[in-house]
Amino acid sequence: MSFVYKHVIIIGLDGAGNFYRNTEAPNIRKMYAEGFGTDYCVTTIPTDSAECWGGMLLGVGPKVHELTNGTIDDTPYGHRDEHPTIFRLIRDRYPDYELGSFANWIPINTRIADEDIGITKDTGPDDVLTDKICDYIKAKKPNFLLIHLGSMDDAGHAYGYDTEPYLKELTVNDGYVGKIRGAIKEAGIGDDALVIATTDHGGIGRGHGGPTEQEKYVFFAAVGKTVVKGSDAAVRTIDLPAIVAHALGVPADPLWESRVPEGLFDQ
Repeated sequence: MSFVYKHVIIIGLDGAGNFYRNTEAPNIRKMYAEGFGTDYCVTTIPTDSAECWGGMLLGVGPKVHELTNGTIDDTPYGHRDEHPTIFRLIRDRYPDYELGSFANWIPINTRIADEDIGITKDTGPDDVLTDKICDYIKAKKPNFLLIHLGSMDDAGHAYGYDTEPYLKELTVNDGYVGKIRGAIKEAGIGDDALVIATTDHGGIGRGHGGPTEQEKYVFFAAVGKTVVKGSDAAVRTIDLPAIVAHALGVPADPLWESRVPEGLFDQ
């Protein structure tokens, strides 16, 4: 029987691409060294936030979930019946689990993460939000926590992706990764936790949405006791729900495009 984790924590750095390679980023690199890492995780196309985060939480592509940046604020929750979020699948399997969604980008909490199943939610600027996240981890020891930090994408749009100001913001975000991992350790849940750091898309110039290598290839790092170090697993961002479900012992949705990448786990 596969090992079942008690905690899965996803650290999402919006707009990060795989540009950490162009700066020190010690905390992201530490995750690569301690577990699995790839610079060539393939994201959803169009490479926009609603399309990508929709796939990362619903396990289906944008042609199915129909979320777009232009319409997400007005999209009802109705499609949840046919394509439940990973939050809902976890809640159905574990009624008492602590679920959290701390997101800088508000539509994740208001239009993707379910409203009616007891998810602890919060939002705010990345620095304030990270402090709240760390306090929450230490106090509640969440079984599943989605984290979304947005300042890197803001910097990409303002100054250009992979520019000096953008990479400075990447360094700040890398510090948030370290701080959150420190809270996980302090909470005493590290041995039973799968921790993933990744992103929804990259960028080119001051935008994203297209299929260029700078937009579609992103970093993906995972640390956990069954994660295969140095694996050559081929990962897509849409695989995130299947990875989370596998880790927590939750049955996968049969309608998902999401799959557990071969070779990512040793059992």
